[in-house]
Amino acid sequence: MSDRTPRFELPFILPGQAQKELYHNEALARVDALLHSAIEGSPLAQPPEQPQEGQCWVVATGGAGGWSGKDHQLAAWTEGGWRFIAPEAGMTLWNKDGGYWVHWNGASWSDGELPVRRIHVNGQQVVGGRQPLIPTPSGGTVIDAEARAALAQVIATLMTHGLTG
Repeated sequence: MSDRTPRFELPFILPGQAQKELYHNEALARVDALLHSAIEGSPLAQPPEQPQEGQCWVVATGGAGGWSGKDHQLAAWTEGGWRFIAPEAGMTLWNKDGGYWVHWNGASWSDGELPVRRIHVNGQQVVGGRQPLIPTPSGGTVIDAEARAALAQVIATLMTHGLTG
């Protein structure tokens, strides 16, 4: 049996282990950072100068100083100093400064983009998979410039929002 959990390396208390409270407290510090995780803002390469207990950041690529070698990890400031937690694919964090969710896809952190198949509001699907391009109207025997301009604007807006090709 390992002495840590497989996903987030929470320490187990083992039979006959001395100072069990140290292992238990370490596990609680890591769980506190992971449970409904929130980061202060965008990834940083260096630790902030005056972190407050409970604050967390994502270590940017090229972590330096006390964060050297900890790229992409969640860095949580605790009473005992920095705790680093390697992300697992699917891990989601709230960016307090940006006001949006970020997630780890197994290779990088998103910047406010979440992968979803569809979005429902009050039980009704409002966004689904991207649909094929809607062609701009042309031809016909009656030319109505205002209607064509309005349809072209609707199509352009759908494309801007990524709802059509």
